[in-house]
Amino acid sequence: MGQTMAEGLGQRDDMTVVALVDVNEPRELFGATYVTSVGDLPVDLDAVVDFSLPASVVASAEWCAANGVALIVGATGLTPEQRSFVEAAGERVGVVMAANYSIGAVLSERFAAMAAPYFERVEIIELHHDRKVDAPSGTSLVSAERIRSARSAAGRVTAPEPTERLTIDGARGADAGDGVRIHSVRLPGLLAHQEVLFGSAGEGLTIRHDSYDRQSFVNGVALAISHAVSAPGFTSGIDELL
Repeated sequence: MGQTMAEGLGQRDDMTVVALVDVNEPRELFGATYVTSVGDLPVDLDAVVDFSLPASVVASAEWCAANGVALIVGATGLTPEQRSFVEAAGERVGVVMAANYSIGAVLSERFAAMAAPYFERVEIIELHHDRKVDAPSGTSLVSAERIRSARSAAGRVTAPEPTERLTIDGARGADAGDGVRIHSVRLPGLLAHQEVLFGSAGEGLTIRHDSYDRQSFVNGVALAISHAVSAPGFTSGIDELL
């Protein structure tokens, strides 16, 4: 992701990639330099983009807050305590934290929330590459929350779970609440994909989004950077920026 962001953002006329952060020199620098830790970055930056690991995100949040630099977070799987550090940074600088920066994926979440009150049941299948370390995906969790909220606001009650006997535990996936089931797939050859399946008597609706290349996240990250550098505060997701 770091290589993809450096290449994609560096090709934009309105942005310049100054440095990449890695313990080892990245394969490509795209005209930038590299440092081994966020603490070695120059302080005259506008924004830091962090798609690394939760512990590193905490370090980025503390550094950005201390140096007045906006922060864009794309890492998932943070604990509530780690997330609190990111939210606290938003008290001093602009921070955007999103589970998915693909504009198509965010729109699919919006469409799912629109459809949710009109169907009896809904399940989510999220499919990712086999190097993703957390499950379910952050995108599926956000989708489930938006679906639950939409159904609740409409007074829609999900019918009881129809399965009475599980031959193998977990066969029905993870219960995300209010009857919304999430199924996680991890396979080589995939990148990031999600299907939201709705069903009612006699009909079904499937909303699917596919990211075939990590470049699909660049425009959303650019949108988040533009927002964060001009608007202090913590923003969760990029839906409200569209």
